[in-house]
Amino acid sequence: MKNKLLYHLLYGIVYLLSLLPFRLLYMLSDGIYGLLYHIIRYRRKLVRKHLASSFPEKTEAEVIKIEHQFYHWLCDYFVETIKLLSISNEKLLRHIEFRGVEQLEQCFDEGQNCAAILGHYCNWEWLSATGLAFKRYPQAVMGLIYHPLYSDISDQLFIDIRSAHGGKCVPKKDILRYLVTYRKEQQHYLFGYISDQSPRWMNIHLWLKFLNHDTPVFSGGERIMRKMNDAVFYVDMERPRRGYYTCTFKLVTRKANELPEHSITTEFFSLLEQSIRRQPAFYLWTHNRWKRTKEEFDRVYDLVNGRTIPKDPNVTGS
Repeated sequence: MKNKLLYHLLYGIVYLLSLLPFRLLYMLSDGIYGLLYHIIRYRRKLVRKHLASSFPEKTEAEVIKIEHQFYHWLCDYFVETIKLLSISNEKLLRHIEFRGVEQLEQCFDEGQNCAAILGHYCNWEWLSATGLAFKRYPQAVMGLIYHPLYSDISDQLFIDIRSAHGGKCVPKKDILRYLVTYRKEQQHYLFGYISDQSPRWMNIHLWLKFLNHDTPVFSGGERIMRKMNDAVFYVDMERPRRGYYTCTFKLVTRKANELPEHSITTEFFSLLEQSIRRQPAFYLWTHNRWKRTKEEFDRVYDLVNGRTIPKDPNVTGS
């Protein structure tokens, strides 16, 4: 009962904020930037470290400039996400342009469902509105795979935000069951896989060179795409100016189950790096993505038949 009251209170506050016009929301964002960057100094050392090691060719002044741009964008991301609660579909589509949707609909025409693979780049929350761009398949499911938050209140708020414009939120552990059900029911779907998180030690099955780092990556999304034989698209986002995004669906493959293992994941990280290098300020640099090193992994673990096995049986990964 207490949690329910707290949730309704939080939702009410956030909804009222979302009613503010973009001009006032961005003024709020500028204020949050001053607090976050100059006073709280939220993860500044980590962001500086990530930027410097990812772009060793850039001068310190160039790195600091990107750092400032990043924190401005991070605060914009916060208010833009809130805005999803109350903005109309029509107005939202004036702020985000979806390109390549006709390719998705062609796949639906031919009886094939779709997977969109993306990273924490630009405002990925706005992609929950992708279904609004479908012209011939307005009933197609626009699915969002998510990892439930520890706080039930925060988790429900984000579900409400992500479903405000037609997005279907599905917990990661349940995704395969949902996809199989949709296929049996001949329901067309497009599900988005945010695939640049940092896996736990025991879930590391692949290392790739990404932004000048040896990077452990998830490959579970690719396994699901291959199992369902979905058409796979990379989501390439750009931010031409404040408050406006373009989202381009770029075909990776329509024959996922015929490709060599890890090829989709490898191609995704290559494409994501191209996007980041084009506009580096719009990546989530505050995430401690490289806290696990390959040297430590090789010292403690072995990869045996695709499974991560501790060399010392008393070691447990986390």
